[in-house]
Amino acid sequence: VNYVSLDFDPVKYPLFAFKSKQWDSNKKTILVTGGVHGYETSGVHGAIQFLKTKAAFYQTFFNIVVAPCVSPWGYETINRWNPYAVDPNRSFYANSPANESAALMSFVATLGDIYAHIDLHETTDTDELEFRPALSARDGKHYEKGIIPDGFYLVGDSDNPSPEFQKAIIESVQKVAHIAPDDNGELIGVAIEQFGVINYPTKKLGLCAGMTNNQFNTTTEVYPDSPLVTIKQCNDAQVAAITGALDYIIDYLK
Repeated sequence: VNYVSLDFDPVKYPLFAFKSKQWDSNKKTILVTGGVHGYETSGVHGAIQFLKTKAAFYQTFFNIVVAPCVSPWGYETINRWNPYAVDPNRSFYANSPANESAALMSFVATLGDIYAHIDLHETTDTDELEFRPALSARDGKHYEKGIIPDGFYLVGDSDNPSPEFQKAIIESVQKVAHIAPDDNGELIGVAIEQFGVINYPTKKLGLCAGMTNNQFNTTTEVYPDSPLVTIKQCNDAQVAAITGALDYIIDYLK
């Protein structure tokens, strides 16, 4: 589905999503998003790899919707923001200032209820070297350097934390990549909820994972700069996160 084209260059930047051809209103609908931050490469490639290798199996159980590259300009230019210095992943709310976010919300609103949403991201060294200092400069705030966790972790929803769901994803990812150890009980300065999991108020912060009133949601965070992983493992970790989530839901609905 070509659900929209980006306003600043409609010819170059059409936005695409993939959805089950045999849509069944009796099935739960699962949404997978990647590339909300375009520079977070494994989010895009992991979503595509899931489409190529696993989606056909899981659409036996669910209606599957995948938006693999929400911010293609950010992907091409290796950027966290869009061309107007707006962060799409802080812009999922009414009258959004980000064309990418507004377009995705409008498309998803046509799909009916979303039962679960898996949003694929990375935390990279450039977050601290470039993007967070730039954010402080843009907003006229003092920048304080943070710590980038070495490994995979999840961001759950503090208003709907679903700890068993998050645990199942961590256990699935552990089979292909290492999980980030906590830093004195924290990850990126946030208290851990359980091993490899922190929680954010997704709706309040305008995060992609909070854009619908879903039953389950999670935001993956791959660390591609770790000396312990390859590009393939990063992509595999994203796929493992999706399949771990879906396997949990299949059992949950039995």
